[in-house]
Amino acid sequence: MKIADIPLNESARIEALHSLHILDTPPEERFDRLTRLARRLFDVPIAVVTLIDVNRQWFKSCVGLDASETTRDVSFCSHAILSDGLTVVNDATQDDRFSGNPQVTGEPYIRFYAGCPIKSESGYNLGTLCLVDMKTRDFDADDRALLKDLGAMVEQELTTVRLATIDELTDLSNRRGFESLAGHALGLCQRLGRPASVLYFDLDKFKQINDRFGHAEGDKALNNFASLLAGNFRESDVIGRLGGDEFGVFLTNTSLAHAQPVLQSFERAVQQFNQHGQREYDLHYSVGVLEYDPAQHHDIGDLMQGADALMYERKKQRRAEKV
Repeated sequence: MKIADIPLNESARIEALHSLHILDTPPEERFDRLTRLARRLFDVPIAVVTLIDVNRQWFKSCVGLDASETTRDVSFCSHAILSDGLTVVNDATQDDRFSGNPQVTGEPYIRFYAGCPIKSESGYNLGTLCLVDMKTRDFDADDRALLKDLGAMVEQELTTVRLATIDELTDLSNRRGFESLAGHALGLCQRLGRPASVLYFDLDKFKQINDRFGHAEGDKALNNFASLLAGNFRESDVIGRLGGDEFGVFLTNTSLAHAQPVLQSFERAVQQFNQHGQREYDLHYSVGVLEYDPAQHHDIGDLMQGADALMYERKKQRRAEKV
């Protein structure tokens, strides 16, 4: 067996994959419909939409195989993403790359494989739409054209997913994307018995920026604040623009006590940004901080609602202090 080479653009490819926020998300009919269609059209027992992560091959949709992922080293698709064209293996036992693969020598005894690379909008091969059979078979020009057409449909669905969950202005998750990702992260913290906290931000005097300097400058302020959030929290934290001038951060494995120094560090970053900015206004914000309590918070919605209420109380308090 030959383990696939790492693509030359691997770092950028992984970044493009992770930016979709699709790994480990639940099954979706939009993808399952395509794998069912592929299995029926090609009369194969297995059809899969795969995404190649750092050390694993994860299945966004899989029909005919009871699995959600495999290690990357045994993945046929890790070879397929090295090419922009189709990868077709008519008989895996006669192919040096796969003849010793445990999926060929043992269950499910793969013989035939055809994979069409699935590209990101930026052109990186993220994974494949692939067909698998336990018997050898031919794959003619018409078959290849059809698989490419189905692969293009998967790419369209990936684009739709991104647009549905990403805020176009800031390129952060929108509310829908934030609630989905944070909800998944909260579930992991629950199962592992780890703490979690939510930060709910609201820009102060944002309306004044729009009124005095125009909406284009207001958009710039939102982008600047989004960049500050993205640059000062961990990659494992979920960051989103929840709507208007409201932003959220979900901190995994972080108690309220540990969230406080993180917020202090962020405040210093904002102050430094204000001091070095060439603007007629500064960025100011109010924030509510709430630690997950399983006795009070049944889901991410409860946690966000509580943090939002704390943020609003903090905003009212600050206004009162200035009167």
